[in-house]
Amino acid sequence: MLAMRRGTVCNQRDDTMERSVMQKPLAVLTAFALAGTAPAIAQSERAAIAADMPSLMAIYRDLHANPELSLEEVRSAGIMAAEAKKAGFTVTTGVGGNGVVAVMKNGLGKTVLIRADMDALPLIEKTGLAYASKKTGVMHACGHDTHMAGWIGTARRLAATKEKWSGTIVMIGQPAEERVKGARAMLADGLYTRFPKPDFAIAFHDSPGPAGMIGVTDGYALAAVDGVDIKVRGVGTHGAAPHLGRDPVLLGARIVNGLQSIVSREINPLDSGVITVGVFQGGTKRNIIADEATLQLTVRSYKPEVRKVLLDGIARVARGEAIAAGLPDDRMPEVKSDGESADSTFNTPVLTPRLARLWTAHFETGRVMAVPPAMASEDFGDFSRNYAGIESTIFWVGGTPRAAYDAAKGDMSKLPGLHSPQWAPDAEAVISTAVEAMTVAVHELLKR
Repeated sequence: MLAMRRGTVCNQRDDTMERSVMQKPLAVLTAFALAGTAPAIAQSERAAIAADMPSLMAIYRDLHANPELSLEEVRSAGIMAAEAKKAGFTVTTGVGGNGVVAVMKNGLGKTVLIRADMDALPLIEKTGLAYASKKTGVMHACGHDTHMAGWIGTARRLAATKEKWSGTIVMIGQPAEERVKGARAMLADGLYTRFPKPDFAIAFHDSPGPAGMIGVTDGYALAAVDGVDIKVRGVGTHGAAPHLGRDPVLLGARIVNGLQSIVSREINPLDSGVITVGVFQGGTKRNIIADEATLQLTVRSYKPEVRKVLLDGIARVARGEAIAAGLPDDRMPEVKSDGESADSTFNTPVLTPRLARLWTAHFETGRVMAVPPAMASEDFGDFSRNYAGIESTIFWVGGTPRAAYDAAKGDMSKLPGLHSPQWAPDAEAVISTAVEAMTVAVHELLKR
């Protein structure tokens, strides 16, 4: 179904989001990187994390070598649950499928949610790592193994520093992020009724940026995603007699061209939208005009109103081209959602600059950067978007080894990125940076 999923609370938050983006242009955010000298408190926290890194790296390598696809994260969830229990958390498994929820209460105060995703991708690994995937065709090519190890390290540090914070921590291991289903499943399984509802939600994602850098985006950070399938119906006939049928391949080509006019002519040039036809399949033999062809689309946007223009336009263009081609009503294209969609992820206007200032003061000069939004998608936004009172931020931690980044002179087209079979991040830099950033964030948000 292509209808928008918008509730009253969501609409109200959209207005706030728009004002935030207008009031905080990216140029202003570059001030994040102008200060920071790694004070003594940072050195102390860093030393504790460094002492834990051999253990965390062993866990990381194990997770990397044993990846699990979306909805199959049984072993990964078991490792996270066991480590959280060792740290002193109260742990519940099987939430929303393979989800893990670990809760630690430490006196009065607010509640912070920390999320890590667990699933891998259907890729054949080509990194050449000694601890490369043992499962042919499955790989942690999006860095969720670093996310899990960072989550475990953060749980350990927060349990060891309870004198610095007061309140409640809810740490979740989320399944099926790659299919943008896991967050919704955990919420539907009572995440905010069975467990404390958060005041703040935090997550990190590794990125192809230089190892150890922290990237922060204020406002829209990641795009909404919609998978759309179009079944193009024609009338089959012999390839030598096209006048006796209706060619669905030709009609599909017209639809592909027509879809791009939605982006170029129906969306404000200052807004962002993408329609990509990733699959076009039709026919079985060169001299046969088939009865059907299939298009598979990915649709990306930030603003709900732009998303609606794109989705409504796809259905209109498909039908309009079919009418122009002379197809009868019973042969109109079938346009439907593939069931994997997520709203845009919005970093809220109070928490995001607060954390950016905190990290800028905590880390060395230049380690924290303002970064533009990405057209990639996440379902982390589901944990806050439709819930009044939850401030949330997802931030980036660079993973490209510094030597490789410097050799490429920052040209990312020369380097492997996320979802590449060659993605091999500097895991130690990613994990240690993420643990430090999330630990000090909780200390700040729940400080005594």
